[in-house]
Amino acid sequence: MATVSLKKLTKRYGNMEIVHGIDLEIADREFIALVGPSGCGKSTTLRMIAGLEDISGGGIDIGGRVVNDLPPRSRNISMVFQSYALYPHMTVRENLGFSLKIAGAAKDDMDRRVAEASTILGLDELLERRPSQLSGGQRQRVAMGRAIVRDPDVFLFDEPLSNLDAKLRTQMRTEIKKLHAKVKSTVIYVTHDQVEAMTLADRIVIMRSGHIEQVGTPDEVFSRPATRFVAGFIGSPPMNLHEATVSDGKLVFGGGDSLPLPAQFKSKTAVGDKVVFGIRPDDFYPTGHGLSSGGETEVHRVELPVSITEPLGNETLVFAEFNGTDWVSRMLNPKPLKAGDRIGMSFDLSRTHLFSAETGKSLRS
Repeated sequence: MATVSLKKLTKRYGNMEIVHGIDLEIADREFIALVGPSGCGKSTTLRMIAGLEDISGGGIDIGGRVVNDLPPRSRNISMVFQSYALYPHMTVRENLGFSLKIAGAAKDDMDRRVAEASTILGLDELLERRPSQLSGGQRQRVAMGRAIVRDPDVFLFDEPLSNLDAKLRTQMRTEIKKLHAKVKSTVIYVTHDQVEAMTLADRIVIMRSGHIEQVGTPDEVFSRPATRFVAGFIGSPPMNLHEATVSDGKLVFGGGDSLPLPAQFKSKTAVGDKVVFGIRPDDFYPTGHGLSSGGETEVHRVELPVSITEPLGNETLVFAEFNGTDWVSRMLNPKPLKAGDRIGMSFDLSRTHLFSAETGKSLRS
């Protein structure tokens, strides 16, 4: 069983604590993504799991055994790095089999494993080429193949797609998804790109400043963010977040504009409470030109001036001015608009979020 358990895992450099006693349980064959902004501790956590960084406190359990003091080669893990780390003087075949050769594997066994990895990743026609003769996507597939041949308990990916252009990143996400379906191993994947995390992972671990903010499925972290930080980090474009004060049946914003207090928060707030109101661009849309959830009883409509638009082909992002600031909305059935136009906008209040202005925690649960 390739389960991974982190218990009060801590990392310090001198007096500076980088990872603050995090707890995480990863199931056998689960695909977990660690995501967060630069410096949040995600890569340091991955390197501690791999044994490339010493832990300062707590414990790491892989497959039912504590590996705190084991060297990387004894943990039965394989790691794929951002820099492909291929040997330039070796062919693809030699790169794939190198770790097995060093481990003293029999030639027949090594040839079999290399052939299996090559077939899984579509590398059969590239086996005699050297890295300099490969594209970025092909090199990344070789790096993944080198990890596969070791038949590890756990695959670790450290921002493996960061060096690729946008089109190749999309293609490689598909390759990694297919790889997980075929190999059926536990995967821990580090990325700063929330789109990668959302499209690849069974569950997402969102980190901030060495702490775990939330763990959940892509739908859970998108639909029910536990904190203001998660709400602003997950989603593209991000959630509209604005401070407000709870008044008698409404939310009053700093510029004086107001919205009705959504029904789901009436029992969870009191007059005078300072909150942060959040609504996703999908739920704040040009009337008649968005995806209505059907919750018509809580749709609030106003007419607002357009600041700018960003046409994207099948949709347009519309920035409409409300309370003196631009709020981004998604127009799914685009029509021509220009700055200064006034347009009817709908707020689906049944799908909004409130967070405590003091703690940043969601008031939904």
